[in-house]
Amino acid sequence: MIDKKRLERLYARIDADIAEGKYPGAAVAMASGGEVIAERVFGVARLAQDGAAPVAADAQTLWLLYSQTKPITSAALLILAERGLLNLHFPVAHYIPEFSKHSKGGVTAFHLLTHQAGFPNAMVTEAAWADHKLLQKEVCDFPLDFEPGSKVFYHSYAAHWVQAVLIEAVTGQDFRKFIASEVIEPLGLSDMYVGVPEDQHKRLAGSYYCEGDGLKAAEHKRSDEFDNTAFYLSGMPGAGCYATARDVALFYQMLIGLGQLRGKRILSPRMVQYMTTNHTGDRPDEFFGAPMHRALGVHLRGKTPTIRGLSSIAHPDVFGHGGVGTSYSFADPHSGVSFTYLTNSRLPEPGHGKRLDEIMTMAQAAVVGL
Repeated sequence: MIDKKRLERLYARIDADIAEGKYPGAAVAMASGGEVIAERVFGVARLAQDGAAPVAADAQTLWLLYSQTKPITSAALLILAERGLLNLHFPVAHYIPEFSKHSKGGVTAFHLLTHQAGFPNAMVTEAAWADHKLLQKEVCDFPLDFEPGSKVFYHSYAAHWVQAVLIEAVTGQDFRKFIASEVIEPLGLSDMYVGVPEDQHKRLAGSYYCEGDGLKAAEHKRSDEFDNTAFYLSGMPGAGCYATARDVALFYQMLIGLGQLRGKRILSPRMVQYMTTNHTGDRPDEFFGAPMHRALGVHLRGKTPTIRGLSSIAHPDVFGHGGVGTSYSFADPHSGVSFTYLTNSRLPEPGHGKRLDEIMTMAQAAVVGL
């Protein structure tokens, strides 16, 4: 199934990237049949800072997933849909009447899940991270930039803040607790947190970025906006989950397993099939300037000549998601393999996109049992 020499070649590439200063640390995991079959951590979880020594990455390190959080939040929304508590094609305003403000009455959960909602650049204030009454007010005040459904345009944060408010409106629970109790805990993912409790903060990798072209060694600077206690606790639904590579790869094993992992089911096979269907075809995502083949919370490889993040050699049905400038995961329903690659520093383009296609192609090439 897995060619160990090819996998070692991938590990050597990551070691070389770290030696060249492209990122301080990384973690990878590959899973098949509901079990992790290979994993490794590399480098430093936290750089030396304020007199403190650097912290080596290890198997207990929790890495910021950035936008790899999105499929996890979206899975919670789909759970509500298949329980009959939410209709993906009804207006969000049916559940939250105030959301109809500013001509948003036609926005549906389907639009939110496929990055077609119409407010890609909307933001909530930091005060709303902890005050969810304020959070609901602020998402209801989002203005439209375009007619819902008329464009595919990546929503970095806004659509998932609305998903969080929708979860709370339907369930009466804090969205972080619902995701934990209905997605993470049933799957036994003990090293995944949407909203990290204080007793786990010591395990968190740092969040860094580098300037320049991302093709050579660069100085990594701390991202204060992502590396503070308020952010850790927020569980930002589009960018705030922390996890090990192992647990992310196992989350994707659940999707390969059509909603089930190790005998525990959280979604039906039909819902997972719907979730992993290309709903936007080859329409370009105007944020990326290329087709992204959007499904519900994830995106697919599709049949375009190239694709961001999933490897151009991947099967058209391969799906997954990435994290800004840092990471990507894929799941291949044909080989049964899922793979997660996480780092702790954001590289700018064109270096990041080039790096992703190379790393993910090396991971795809290590899978020889199809």
